[in-house]
Amino acid sequence: VQLQASGGGVVQAGDSLRISCVASGLTYGRYVLGWFRQAPGKENEFVAAIKWKYRGINYADSVKGRFVVSADIDRNTVYLEMNRLEPEDTAVYYCAAANAVEIFKLRQYYAYWGQGTQVTVSS
Repeated sequence: VQLQASGGGVVQAGDSLRISCVASGLTYGRYVLGWFRQAPGKENEFVAAIKWKYRGINYADSVKGRFVVSADIDRNTVYLEMNRLEPEDTAVYYCAAANAVEIFKLRQYYAYWGQGTQVTVSS
């Protein structure tokens, strides 16, 4: 499994931004694709996750109602649409994949990680 995240950038507070993660190798078994983020000096935290090819989505409380995770199976891509961005959302965002049937919020369940994309929200 390989993951390639892209689409980060510098935006103003209140703006929207969509980041993408192209996944390859999700051929056999069931997977969950997740987004995590890590801000400077802080721990890696769960943001959102979606079951690959099955129904199921989960969000961290801090982004619920603002962020939307979606998947385009034909394009092998997972998206994270981030709306009403806040300076506290500034972080490196990583996509990750877990060979699992349920969504987990703990990073140790995710065996595959992309390289991360920087999102900076200025006030």
